[in-house]
Amino acid sequence: MKTLPSNSQRPRLLIEVLEREFAGLHERAWKLIKQTPDACLYLSSAGTPAVTDSIAESILRSAAAIEQTCGGLNSNLWDDPFEWTLPEQLSTTRLVIEYLDEVEATRRHCFARFREDADLFKDIVLPSEQIEPLISVLMETLVRASALQGHGFAAAKKFSR
Repeated sequence: MKTLPSNSQRPRLLIEVLEREFAGLHERAWKLIKQTPDACLYLSSAGTPAVTDSIAESILRSAAAIEQTCGGLNSNLWDDPFEWTLPEQLSTTRLVIEYLDEVEATRRHCFARFREDADLFKDIVLPSEQIEPLISVLMETLVRASALQGHGFAAAKKFSR
């Protein structure tokens, strides 16, 4: 059985794991959008224009969850990215990829502020005035963003049949 290094040997072990998971979300979203033609970005699984179950909508909602959390942690502005992630604003593959890259830059900036794993256990005040440990907020965001991204991959799979 392999044992993990002690926290004194790897003071950023949890941060590195979370960073890898969030980076993986970015990479998978980027690849999926890159291979999606502009005309298919916002098609529903029925093949008609619709935002609710399209590839782009699911990927954008996933990225927006990360942007909202990391933007909130960076500047204490927990704005919902809804307005600047509308299909009218991000109508092409290139524009969606640019947005994904902006979100990744925001996420990296956020993670650069964490010095050691102990930082993840500090309490933060959310916009709802609820107090949560930082790690809980990040894990909830990771789970939500992963689930939303999964919807995008499911939509893409329907098109490949």
